Amino acid sequence: MNLIHAAGRALTGIPYMILGYDAATAPGARVEAASPLLDKIRTVIPLPTDNETIVRANGAAQVLGGAMIATGLGARPGAVLLAASLVPTTFAGHAFWEIDDPMQHKMQQIQFLKNVSMLGGALAVLVASRHQS
Repeated sequence: MNLIHAAGRALTGIPYMILGYDAATAPGARVEAASPLLDKIRTVIPLPTDNETIVRANGAAQVLGGAMIATGLGARPGAVLLAASLVPTTFAGHAFWEIDDPMQHKMQQIQFLKNVSMLGGALAVLVASRHQS
């Protein structure tokens, strides 16, 4: 195994584990932020009505996916899990285009772009793991 590849996987997976753990154990304001998006999704897909449980489960999925990437044990499925988790998280939590206050707008835009970057890392792991022997 290439040491740089292993370090890259760890550096990609560990932030998901930390941020996912925070969401799973203390969902707080994430529940309110996720509610409008979850309500829209419910018009198409039946979801449980307890938004806190959904936010906690999403956090747990990020911990699991991050651990799979960081350890290399199921890095490809872990990357898919993270991508599936991160897209709704990003749109629900960092909708900067809906914020009028310039400072808050910029802060949420930065967080949105950070999540886009994290998604890129997960997709890079997905592709790189496919080509590993």
